[in-house]
Amino acid sequence: MRPASPPLALPESTQEILEALAKSATAPHREVVRAKALLLAAEGLANTAIGAQLGVSPTSVVAWRERFASDGLTKFAEVRKGRGRKPSIASDKVEAVVAATTQQKPPGETHWSCRSMAKAQGVSRSTVQRIWSGRGLQPHRVESFKLSNDRRSEEKLVDVVGLYMGPPDKAVVLCLDEKSQIQALDRTQASLPMKRGRAGTMTHDYKRHGTTTLFAALDVLSGVVIGQCLPRHTNNEFVHFLRKVDKEVPKGLAVHVILDNYGTHGHANVDAWLAKHPRFHLHFTPTSSSWLNLVERWFRELTDKAIRRGVFRSVPDLVTAIEDYLRAHNNDPKPFVWTAGAEQILEKVRRGRAALDGITA
Repeated sequence: MRPASPPLALPESTQEILEALAKSATAPHREVVRAKALLLAAEGLANTAIGAQLGVSPTSVVAWRERFASDGLTKFAEVRKGRGRKPSIASDKVEAVVAATTQQKPPGETHWSCRSMAKAQGVSRSTVQRIWSGRGLQPHRVESFKLSNDRRSEEKLVDVVGLYMGPPDKAVVLCLDEKSQIQALDRTQASLPMKRGRAGTMTHDYKRHGTTTLFAALDVLSGVVIGQCLPRHTNNEFVHFLRKVDKEVPKGLAVHVILDNYGTHGHANVDAWLAKHPRFHLHFTPTSSSWLNLVERWFRELTDKAIRRGVFRSVPDLVTAIEDYLRAHNNDPKPFVWTAGAEQILEKVRRGRAALDGITA
């Protein structure tokens, strides 16, 4: 008869770690069971008793004790080579699915679905889903992407990000842009209210009642937005809005304005107005880089929360809704915090250019 194993010697710090692991609801099940086995072994229970209590074989308990004696907790979470559940999908099949996903397209279609890939590779849809999930592949999704061709793109990017990360003293930094052609859309039938088991309804078709243009300037530090709806967005309206900004920003503060390269912003009338108001300084984002202007993020909030699901029977109704949202926002403003440094962004741009050069070469 094999002699009984002596109680397992556990240092106090190790025992605390194992006790926490044994109580964990998030750790892998095999690690929780192994921690409980070692704690029971430290109490002097026999290997057979431990195995019966935890639903494992005494041989496993012996192996865990021996491994702990040789390695401690340094390799506790590792599964030894040849142990554990064997992969149910052959590695060559995994690579075939990945290669087809990234390098090919299904006949007559733009991208793969689980069904089309499963049929093409002779596997189940769940297998395709597991492979895609494991490799981080999402063929059904596509994101907008364009690198700026602006010759001064790096210079402009560093300038704008510098204002976000380190705004100057005795100055206000404003992100300014126009949201043009906002349509006053009315529905052809009344919407039904939401009730239990049914979402609110809205007709797919609509009636157009005209448009307005919202000029908005977002204060980077406070999150407050200066806004004004005007019928058009020519240089005259832009100068008109600059006058409004000039009135609302306290005197004595320099005004740094981040904006895009729209032709109106560089018109002679605008230049003449700026010459008479030297506290205004314009900082232009690179072309094709609207994401660099934080007011675009606020425009998205406005669209989602006040416009997309709205019903407007006239342009004044639309303007009133925009002004209501603007007023509610400014009563409890929350700034958008910029966190990405200029060099971090430029490194991504360089990688993007290298990838594009590899495709077009």
